[in-house]
Amino acid sequence: MGWRAAGLAGFFLALATIPVTSQPRGPSVVYAQDELPDVETPGVVPQQEEASPQFQKQVVFFRTNEEPGTIIIHTSERYLYLVMGNNRALRYGVGVGRDGFTWQGLHKITRKAEWPDWRPPPEMIERQPYLPRFMAGGPGNPLGARALYIGTTIYRIHGTNQPHTIGHAVSSGCFRMVNNDVIDLFDRVPIGTRVIVKHAPAM
Repeated sequence: MGWRAAGLAGFFLALATIPVTSQPRGPSVVYAQDELPDVETPGVVPQQEEASPQFQKQVVFFRTNEEPGTIIIHTSERYLYLVMGNNRALRYGVGVGRDGFTWQGLHKITRKAEWPDWRPPPEMIERQPYLPRFMAGGPGNPLGARALYIGTTIYRIHGTNQPHTIGHAVSSGCFRMVNNDVIDLFDRVPIGTRVIVKHAPAM
């Protein structure tokens, strides 16, 4: 019996020294820049809050007849302008609708929300069935820190959990901004603010 006990002890000792490996994970999905999904990846918390230098907030020369406080979005430029008057505007970089999801129009801000919840519309779920049906507001929410709702449309000006997409045509028609910028805009404009969406570049 002594040799059996010694053998079993050796077996369990050897077993204990075998490294434990985790189960392999499924393949990660990598998108080319023009193949990014309609919205940001749900649950991803942004690691940095700044867009590329050319899309960072700044005061610029901007000729317009619109009243100060008007929001003008030029989708072809990937910029949102907040008119200041005296041929000046505060310019923010934005992400815009991808091919087939661009639009133009004149509306007003009808609602504002801090850390908004996200409910993908049925059309988006049909295109991307893996999306959650509901996500509470927070750092990992694709709508980011703030949302400004445009008229009676389904579109918003909102934050993002993927700042690197600013300046690209990646959305389903909404306009995304880095969280610091959308918070700044949110604090500057009231409900009722005019929103003009154009595709032609600014003059």
